[in-house]
Amino acid sequence: MRQPRLITRPFPKRRTVAVVLASLLMSAVVATQSMQAQTLRTLHAFHGPDGETPFASLIRDSAGNLYGTALEGGTSSYFGTVFKLDKHHKLTVLYNFAGKADGADPQSTLLRDAKGNLYGTTPAWEYGEGVVYKIDPSGTETVLHVFGGSDGSNPFGSLVQDKSGNLYGTSSSGGTFGAGTVFKLDTNGELTTLYTFTGGADGGTATGSMVRDAAGNLYGTCQTGGSAGFGTVYKLHTTGKLTVLHSFNGTDGAFPYGGVIADAAGSLYGTTDNGSSMNNAGGTVFRVEESTGSFTSLHSFDGTGAVEGDTPYGTLARDSGGNLYGANYAGGGGSCGSGGCGTIWKLDTNNQLTVLTNFGKGYQGKSPKGGVVVDKAGNLYGTTSLGAVCRYCGTVFKIAP
Repeated sequence: MRQPRLITRPFPKRRTVAVVLASLLMSAVVATQSMQAQTLRTLHAFHGPDGETPFASLIRDSAGNLYGTALEGGTSSYFGTVFKLDKHHKLTVLYNFAGKADGADPQSTLLRDAKGNLYGTTPAWEYGEGVVYKIDPSGTETVLHVFGGSDGSNPFGSLVQDKSGNLYGTSSSGGTFGAGTVFKLDTNGELTTLYTFTGGADGGTATGSMVRDAAGNLYGTCQTGGSAGFGTVYKLHTTGKLTVLHSFNGTDGAFPYGGVIADAAGSLYGTTDNGSSMNNAGGTVFRVEESTGSFTSLHSFDGTGAVEGDTPYGTLARDSGGNLYGANYAGGGGSCGSGGCGTIWKLDTNNQLTVLTNFGKGYQGKSPKGGVVVDKAGNLYGTTSLGAVCRYCGTVFKIAP
């Protein structure tokens, strides 16, 4: 089986695409609060047959159960799993990927409908281009679409569903120009390509999650392309017209991976895993106003990794008070040497960043690649992609305020 073409940096045990960041010219002062008292608890440590290397963010149902994917592990040749962790912290493997026509190497955050069905994408399968899949509550998988290249390849982002049950997503490559697509998959399994990226000013390599507004417009990010080649934030109108809301220039961020979330007013929030105004490659947190395209850099990570950490990959979470929460893959000190093992942080409405936890001690795991999900009580849930039982195993964790 051909290895999936992974896009971001750095991934364990996988091929990467190296991107050289241009020299950054600006400098700024970063305000970071010291770590507040938080309780970090490992809810589950993966050990192989139940999965390894969880990359995606978790989702949470109304009963408090968590659902996620692991890139590797499982009992079917280690092509990954879909799992459920109940409120008593018992993990159940819902599906083991076999690396055949059912897909392989799941990395997208799951989508769950009102009936309990789970939907996701894999960037690979037996012949390499990726699939869209559904897993019903009994654990039965249905492949809804197999990508063939011309209609897209290597989907990494999560799916969005409308009230009629149609699914929307992106592929990171393939399409007419090889730079990826935005697609719609209807309830009959028919796929329509809504937009094909050229890789130029409109962007390319869409790996992140999209959001959809009440009118049906879609919003997302591209890792590459744009006016300076550092990626874009875009709006895809229901007419099929694409508007670039922002092109990153390196000093305001570069290479957004995790996609965007939206608030009730239509403001979009996201991260870049590289670039910043600090003359480094630490990454940023940003806001874009949908109506005007007005861009605000909310925070630039210092790039040293000594305190805040750096390289945020996952999609942000937002609480009812407007505070943002995210994960940094690297940095933060911890006990992993000078580079650190990653952090979980909070950015409040005054753009003050607080490091909530540093990974790398004991049984904690390290290097969170997905974002976090927050409940009404303020508890955060997420995964680490590495550490604990074995180097590449990973964990599910909870951070209590």
